[in-house]
Amino acid sequence: MDWDKLRIFHAVADAGSLTHAGDALHLSQSAVSRQIRALEESLGTTLFHRHARGLILTEQGELLFDATATMARKLDSAAARIRDSEEEVFGELKVTTTTGFGTLWLVPRLVKLYERYPDLKVDLMLEERVLDLPMREADVAIRMKEPSQADLIRKRLMNIRMRLYASPEYIARAGSPLRLEELSEHRLICQNPVTPQVAAGANLSNMLLSYNIPSSLTINNYFGVLQGVLNHIGIGVLPDYLTEDFPHLVRVLPEIESVEVPVFLAYPEELRQSRRVSAFRDFVQEEIMAYRRRQSEGAAGSD
Repeated sequence: MDWDKLRIFHAVADAGSLTHAGDALHLSQSAVSRQIRALEESLGTTLFHRHARGLILTEQGELLFDATATMARKLDSAAARIRDSEEEVFGELKVTTTTGFGTLWLVPRLVKLYERYPDLKVDLMLEERVLDLPMREADVAIRMKEPSQADLIRKRLMNIRMRLYASPEYIARAGSPLRLEELSEHRLICQNPVTPQVAAGANLSNMLLSYNIPSSLTINNYFGVLQGVLNHIGIGVLPDYLTEDFPHLVRVLPEIESVEVPVFLAYPEELRQSRRVSAFRDFVQEEIMAYRRRQSEGAAGSD
């Protein structure tokens, strides 16, 4: 089969439109259409159903698209490895993690990565949806659970728990509950339990909200919860890794916390030799090790 025709077929199948594929390929719609017809004639089959709303793959088209998608992923991976210099780290690195961890822990530390690798371009995708690494939706993921996908290299970074925190100003104004039942005298700030999030956090929030909380503020990410706590709105459910960057926060009801949540870094096996991936992995591991060391020193100092 003609490689160029397969490339054009893949773009059309991906876009679902001759016009959109042509725009992406910098070809006219008629040129794209001719290439698709020629490919169909060479294969002796119809690859697309034409509808008013666009193009839909036939069964044979789906088979071919599966093959071209695999080819595209392998080519992308090969291109990424080729672009990786033996001497320098540069180019785009697609990283995905949760909104909370990305905004509250990772982004504030990225200045150190850029100081080390000024030509690196990080595309940071913050969402609760688990992106498909083998399908190259991202190069590296930091997730609050062990990845289930095969062919991934994974590294356990640390364990976290969700705990209760308030600002000193809030405590001075409203006091601090001594028993769980006294939460009913305070405003609770937490992620809405029905929004996508780590199960441990949702379970803790559900438990706390069952205590006849008269006033609450529910938000769909921990960045919002933190802003509520910092602005003295109430007592918030937050991950414990925040305490290093916000040491003035007061822990409330220290016996109340979620179960332990593992944090994993993962990337596809085929990116094992990528300089960009290695640089980011090493940077994150160094930051985690430094964080753990400071936590241990802080715990020893408080004894």
